[in-house]
Amino acid sequence: MEDDNKFSYFFLGLGLGVAVGILFAPKSGAETRELIREKADEGKEYLKRRSDELKDTAAEALERSKQALAKQKEQLAAAVEAGKSAYREKVDKAAPAHAADDELIEGV
Repeated sequence: MEDDNKFSYFFLGLGLGVAVGILFAPKSGAETRELIREKADEGKEYLKRRSDELKDTAAEALERSKQALAKQKEQLAAAVEAGKSAYREKVDKAAPAHAADDELIEGV
């Protein structure tokens, strides 16, 4: 985050420096305005490209996150199913032993 601020301040300073340099350059007003217009267009194009790159990066990160979440969900479901299966197996093994105990008690 701090690097982003440094990057932003760098370009802000660069833009201000260019603007001041252009305004004090020994050119006619029409030439200066045209140069400012060109630089503004370049800046807009740069910002558009950069925002498109950021959108693409965010979309890719979102897709990776969705895939990771789906994988975790599958693993959790498999773990829950394994736990249920182990529980059923233990209950099934214990049931015959309890049935034998019940028969002994009834016979007494």
